[in-house]
Amino acid sequence: MPEAKTKRAVARDKRQGKSASTQAGEFVREEMEHIREGKHGARSAKQAIAIGLSKARRAGLKAPVSKTAKKSTKRKAAQDEQAARHPRKTSAKRAHATKQALKREGSSAASHESLSKQTRSAARKRSASSRSAAAKKAARTKGAAGRSTAAKKAARTRKRQGS
Repeated sequence: MPEAKTKRAVARDKRQGKSASTQAGEFVREEMEHIREGKHGARSAKQAIAIGLSKARRAGLKAPVSKTAKKSTKRKAAQDEQAARHPRKTSAKRAHATKQALKREGSSAASHESLSKQTRSAARKRSASSRSAAAKKAARTKGAAGRSTAAKKAARTRKRQGS
């Protein structure tokens, strides 16, 4: 069950006309917070993200599935969308078993290092033109203040890394 804070953030994103994947990002953020708080763990950053996306779809968000996704991933997404249309209560026994299984996993899945590694590996699968287009769109939609902040941050990073 998503937290009230997450629902508010998703509603705000929706009002601002942000994409479904951006809205779903709020659920992923919530999962990362849960792992960092020690509520439960995850085997990998990929699993933590998958849990967040599943929650988003079950909450009724139309988070699209990648065309190149595995058949099992597409099936799970369809199952989640179906669950959003016909919500049912998970049996206490199953919910408890799931929670216990996740509690046995570590918390390094939500570390900045593993998330960074996951992000880079996901980006590597995309074409250079696709990455470039995303960067250009980000620059266009950021606004003057956002660009200024990003430039300052980049300068600080370059200074810190000595390049």
